Amino acid sequence: MKKILKEFQDFALKGNMLDLAIGVIIGGAFNGLVTSLVNNIVMPLLTLFTGKIDFSNMFLSLNGEHYATLSAAQEAGGSVLAYGLFITELINFLIMAFVVFIVIRQLNALYRKPAPAPEPHEKTCPFCKTTIDKDATRCPHCTSELPAEETAAAK
Repeated sequence: MKKILKEFQDFALKGNMLDLAIGVIIGGAFNGLVTSLVNNIVMPLLTLFTGKIDFSNMFLSLNGEHYATLSAAQEAGGSVLAYGLFITELINFLIMAFVVFIVIRQLNALYRKPAPAPEPHEKTCPFCKTTIDKDATRCPHCTSELPAEETAAAK
């Protein structure tokens, strides 16, 4: 039993699992923030442009009855197609996706790519295996004449 508990502790305290747990917690808080942004700022602004349409009360009653609000239809037990709530959630998703895109874009800008490695200035002599200048046509150590393709390939 102690071995199983030790294995679980090692598993639970790994960096990736803790990072995931922190990400889920921050994601939940971020979701609440974006939901508030959509419901309290974006949707009221959108209703200004759409003629004061209340998206939360946009629904289609499937039983043929007419209800004044979505909550009245749900209280009456009628089945409804609440497409206004779907529109709200769609806007919520689009805003969340855009914010995540901006955050990832900024993080990528912070992590600049390292400079490419400089081109080597040396090569190895195929005859004596010593290191020589890449532009050399003859090895200074063994005095062998280097093949032309070796010189062209190094450039």
